[in-house]
Amino acid sequence: MNQSYANVEPSRAEVDALPGLTLVEFGTPWCGFCKAAQPLLADGLADAPGLRHLKIEDGSGRPLGRSFRVKLWPTLIFMRDGKEVGRLVRPESASLIRRELEQAQAVGL
Repeated sequence: MNQSYANVEPSRAEVDALPGLTLVEFGTPWCGFCKAAQPLLADGLADAPGLRHLKIEDGSGRPLGRSFRVKLWPTLIFMRDGKEVGRLVRPESASLIRRELEQAQAVGL
């Protein structure tokens, strides 16, 4: 699991070209909801060490977040082979994250 939000975001085309399972997390380091979600994410993703996790700092004028229609932080987008297969906004529990991850892992199998 990534610990810090990347200031430089990849392009949407780069994200869409990623093979396999990817979690794209949108948020900011100063967001209270984002800070509260970090232990939940650590717990919820503990059994997925090979998961690609992109942690992207979002905000006004950031095209990647807009392309995913992100409105609240944190927003977690689960993708498989460039297609969105799940989404959580402001997750409230590790079990919810685990369930969404399991559903994303099952897509396309």
